[in-house]
Amino acid sequence: MCTRCMWLDLSKEDYIHYHDQEWGVPVLDDRTLFEFITLESAQAGLSWYTILKKRAAYKTAFAQFDVKLVAAMGEQDLIKLMNNTGIVRNEKKIQATINNAKAFIEIQRSHGSFASYQWQFVNYFPIVNQIMSKIDYHSQSELSVAFAKDLKQRGFKFLGPTTVYAHMQACGMINDHDNRCFRKQQIIDSYKNIDFAAIKSRGCLSL
Repeated sequence: MCTRCMWLDLSKEDYIHYHDQEWGVPVLDDRTLFEFITLESAQAGLSWYTILKKRAAYKTAFAQFDVKLVAAMGEQDLIKLMNNTGIVRNEKKIQATINNAKAFIEIQRSHGSFASYQWQFVNYFPIVNQIMSKIDYHSQSELSVAFAKDLKQRGFKFLGPTTVYAHMQACGMINDHDNRCFRKQQIIDSYKNIDFAAIKSRGCLSL
């Protein structure tokens, strides 16, 4: 039997699948990064599992997370989204997603890709934290504070230091799997097959 992270609810098969297949795996492609930005901003004040269950609905509602299409959404789209029972019908959060799409595109223009911009905060290589017990968990860090501050200055909304830290964990910028979790070392071992330097030199990659 595999040992998994202490925070994981083992009664939820879909949560286990997310933990085993996605959480902490480095994400280098911009579409997936925009997906996580969208889902994390929607999570504010809610549990991640609540948003995870709505993930498919979000994908459909927000044009398969095509950032250009989301950035172009207007008043009629907002009305339609507010009537969509599959997503969190919070007008400020929905407007923030459209707003964030526009800010996301500006970063792509200035940095070549959002991935290149985002990964600079960890110097283009994942941080591996030592998680031995629950007291080793953190909800934010100096890096997430700096990242969130920069995002805010660039016009992003609903992405404070705690939300950004969760984003960094989800996208593999920070490996916060428990030391005893079977995924910890598996993900570390995968680093040798990822050309992290290419994020900086050539922009976005798709894995």
